[in-house]
Amino acid sequence: MKIKIITVGKLKEKYLKEGMAEYQKRLSRFAKLELIEVKDEKTPENASLAENQQIMVTEGERIEAKIGPRDYLVILAIEGQQLPSEQFSKQLAQAMLAGHGTLTFVIGGSLGLTPAIKKRADLLLSFGKLTLPHQLMRLVLIEQIYRAFMIQSGSPYHK
Repeated sequence: MKIKIITVGKLKEKYLKEGMAEYQKRLSRFAKLELIEVKDEKTPENASLAENQQIMVTEGERIEAKIGPRDYLVILAIEGQQLPSEQFSKQLAQAMLAGHGTLTFVIGGSLGLTPAIKKRADLLLSFGKLTLPHQLMRLVLIEQIYRAFMIQSGSPYHK
């Protein structure tokens, strides 16, 4: 099993890097994890709607280049489904049983993702209506992926 987490921009904060490294280590017993950072576009302060759209398209093309044709694609989006951890775990287990060798998760840039890339998703997932920094969202996501595997293994970690 392979897991890819594709994000826009670089992870900068030391404490977040340390958290990511810890969960990457924990996940290694279940799957091979690949963290992919694509370049983010600088957004002008008074960008027009057209400029913002072009930035999302450019970042989206970079993301799409990293997605395999048979990947099970989970895109984090505020309008996505909100699932309890147990249901999230079941969704991932079903994807693996369906023969998807790679679970790919995408966290877009600060402007979000185009409708075209969202349409490609097997699952649009939301962790709620709160706005979180994209860098922090990486840590929340990797912890939930780890939790999903721990639920599948019957571990008391989830309690």
